[in-house]
Amino acid sequence: MSKGLYFKLAADNIKKNAKTYIPFMIACIITIAMFYIVNSLSYNPGIESMRGASFIIAFMNIGSAVAAVFSVIFLFYTNSFLLKRRKKEFGLMNILGMEKKHISAVIFLEVLYTSVISIVVGIVGGILLDKLMYLLIARLLDAEVSLGFYISLKAIDACIILFGAIFFFIFLNSLKQIHFSKPVELLKGGAVGEKEPKTRWLMSFLGLACLGTGYYLSITIKDIALAFMLFFLAVILVIAGTYMLFIAGSVFWLKALRKNKRYYYKTRHFISVSGMIYRMKQNAVGLANICILSTMVLVMLSSTSCLMIGMNDILNESYPYDMTLWVNRPYFGEDLEEKQKAFDEAVDIITEYEKEISKTNVFDIFETVAYFSGGKASFEGDYSTDLTVVYFVTAEDYNKAFGANLELKPDEIAAAPQKADSRIFAYDRMELFGREFDIKERLEYFYAKNNQNDAVAETAVIVISDLEVMRYISEKYCEHMELEEIGLRTNRVMNVSFTADEKRQYNVLVPEIAERTSRYVSIVSRSRGKFEFLDIYGGLFFLGLFLGTLFIMAAVLIIYYKQISEGYDDRNRFGIMQSVGLSKSEVRASIHSQVLTVFFLPLIAAGVHMLAAFPLLKKLLEGLNMNNTPLFIGCTLGCFLIFAVFYVIVYLLTARSYYKIVSKTQTA
Repeated sequence: MSKGLYFKLAADNIKKNAKTYIPFMIACIITIAMFYIVNSLSYNPGIESMRGASFIIAFMNIGSAVAAVFSVIFLFYTNSFLLKRRKKEFGLMNILGMEKKHISAVIFLEVLYTSVISIVVGIVGGILLDKLMYLLIARLLDAEVSLGFYISLKAIDACIILFGAIFFFIFLNSLKQIHFSKPVELLKGGAVGEKEPKTRWLMSFLGLACLGTGYYLSITIKDIALAFMLFFLAVILVIAGTYMLFIAGSVFWLKALRKNKRYYYKTRHFISVSGMIYRMKQNAVGLANICILSTMVLVMLSSTSCLMIGMNDILNESYPYDMTLWVNRPYFGEDLEEKQKAFDEAVDIITEYEKEISKTNVFDIFETVAYFSGGKASFEGDYSTDLTVVYFVTAEDYNKAFGANLELKPDEIAAAPQKADSRIFAYDRMELFGREFDIKERLEYFYAKNNQNDAVAETAVIVISDLEVMRYISEKYCEHMELEEIGLRTNRVMNVSFTADEKRQYNVLVPEIAERTSRYVSIVSRSRGKFEFLDIYGGLFFLGLFLGTLFIMAAVLIIYYKQISEGYDDRNRFGIMQSVGLSKSEVRASIHSQVLTVFFLPLIAAGVHMLAAFPLLKKLLEGLNMNNTPLFIGCTLGCFLIFAVFYVIVYLLTARSYYKIVSKTQTA
């Protein structure tokens, strides 16, 4: 057999099967381009010079790893649709005299053509779009844009190695299926009938159990730290439950429709239900994949967009003042004077920098981590449920700082929880480290957050009567920490509000204070907080857009191939029905009934998943200081509605392709 014939056969085969090959190659090109982009950005010198480069590079590395795993699974899965359609063709070649080694050579060349075109076009497309993505990140981070056009050789190498390996294993998988199949099996490979599936009650029960457990975790978890720990467990349970329920539940659903005589004994419903019930075993996995991908898209886009849109709300809550200075100053220690001098110097720098200070308050505060349970506070407890960051301040300092007139006795306290519904102050009396106090008053929370624990733990301020109580708490803390020096350990805190350019604050004022004062002074700056939030949330938003695009493309392609594959499977059946009198309008009605019966199940299930996941996602966002629940509801609903419109458009396009295939009377 001439070698030139192999090349001609391979090229002709791709042309004849363009309806299945072109979408596959487009998906390969997009996947390769995006993989190049995310790798190139992680190596881009412009990214490395940006503020918060470590966060961005870390997010890009996560995106690269997810894209690599996704590419392997997705391309193998979609290639199975191509192979199913080609089996009959390969079987015919075998019967007509081509040996399997000749067929293998043709398959190798087809994969070679596909891989070379996809990798080359994908990398070129990635290079062209890379600058646009770089500009998008710079815009999200409010960063300076470096000039020039960057091409990453490392990213090109990564694309060639990864996707070269994927296509090689796709070829081996095709080879295995051809060589281990008989010619007759290959001829029937695209239209192998199935027995009527049985209702799998055990799988249905396990699916409900997994889904119910995942939903239960999402709805009942109240602690932020616990939400972070159990998030992935809930995700795995929901994914497992989704697959099992789609496989077992879809059969149950179709059999229930068949038992409904008023529904089933209509031409359009009879044809669609009777046809789907025999193919649901293979279709259920595709529907479950669409549901999971849709849910992932909705989760990522709704949460990351909420963080970006609500960033000002986060800043207002986390940084009620433009700047907070604090210095550790034990009342007993040789360095007290030096620390106070450094603090005063920082105050002088602020005064020099900004003449018009609109608001200032100074007070001493003792900061510690405590565990509250049953109206008692101690230094030991359950980290996942009882942990609270507590700030103690005297009534005298509170009155001076805020112009109040609060009077407390030695056995009285005033509580200022960060959350109005805080459970730790749901009592009239409280025991603090072995000493009883009456809760006289509840105040509005007034302290700027400056501790990393604040993001995952409840916080509160407790106003006490005087320094004697402060000394008692400080000594208890020193005893617990086994510190040699038992004394009153507090922070001197100064909150400042003024009007100044945020970038100038971040680039000039904060570095100057850090340079001219000693290590004793710590700075909590709203401007620095804003840019740190931009670094983290901007990176998360970009990652959400990147992965969301990948998953949307995957969902669309799976829907398309599902419709095309079913169209070819149903073409003979509809051809026979048309030859015995079934009209085109009845064919169209049957097609719409078939598609509508199961096509929107993934979207509905994804909506239910989002509804159940909302409490858990809300807790995770609270861990990132996003407490604007109405905004998150709006983002979630908005993303779902936009995605639903997109889903309907995909339905209309794929239903038309399906109709074009099955409306042809010729057999395949």
